[in-house]
Amino acid sequence: MTDTTRTETGVREFPARSVGGGLALLGGLLGVAAGVLLAALGIGGGSGTPQAGLIVPGGLLAIASLLAMSGLNTVAPGEARVVQLFGRYRGTVRTDGLRWVNPLTSREKVSTRVRNHETAVMKVNDAYGNPIELAAVVVWRVEDTARATFEVEDFAEFVETQAEAAVRHIAIEYPYDAHEEGGLSLRGNAEEITEKLAVELAARVDAAGVEIIESRFTHLAYAPEIASAMLQRQQAGAVVAARKQIVDGAVGMVELALTRLQEEDIVELDPERKAAMVSNLMVVLCGDRAAQPVVNTGTLYQ
Repeated sequence: MTDTTRTETGVREFPARSVGGGLALLGGLLGVAAGVLLAALGIGGGSGTPQAGLIVPGGLLAIASLLAMSGLNTVAPGEARVVQLFGRYRGTVRTDGLRWVNPLTSREKVSTRVRNHETAVMKVNDAYGNPIELAAVVVWRVEDTARATFEVEDFAEFVETQAEAAVRHIAIEYPYDAHEEGGLSLRGNAEEITEKLAVELAARVDAAGVEIIESRFTHLAYAPEIASAMLQRQQAGAVVAARKQIVDGAVGMVELALTRLQEEDIVELDPERKAAMVSNLMVVLCGDRAAQPVVNTGTLYQ
């Protein structure tokens, strides 16, 4: 007969057989009381001699009731009990409160609360080979208690190890800053990168029955030995980008000025005068200092 609790990917969680603990507790207490009463009646019977017919059943009833009461478990919210009988998985109790299960089983407590793990600051090389430092925080919880208990040795340690491995793998796949247009980078595309990190983490910890709720980078920087050089590179890039924007705007303004002069027929400019005007406007618009006007009392050709 095939074991229905196992699939090709291993053991899966299913509800354990349990009943409300209130009635079980009441029944156990009544059984103990009845057993003690029977034993007491057998010891102090009216004939003055102990009666084995009452002592033995009373003692057995009290012992059986105590044994049955050992099956009582208190399950707090955010916890579960993984039930095993002689080494076999018999289900998981997730219903909170006082529950009763087979007293011959063992019950292991597993927390299903949301947890977070923050990795240490790690130094790795990005896609361009630059040393960078990064750390991440992972928010997770146990979704399948059976897999968390039986598929891995220690699911909490497993998640921590896989989180660090996933962060390292993501870091070497992408550069800190993308040199080419449209490329993904750790600094410039944080949302996309964290989504990829969450997907990779979910695949890595699936064997432990763990659900990844969120993952984010908490620290991202160049390593100290190259931080100053990379800062100069970023500043140079920012200057080049600003100059490019200034030049683009200046060209548009010069073009607009020449078009307006031609449309309004304010002045007729030959190619040489247009070149001089364009040169002067570009100097005024692109210079980083205020231009000093020079009054020409002659003509443009003198």
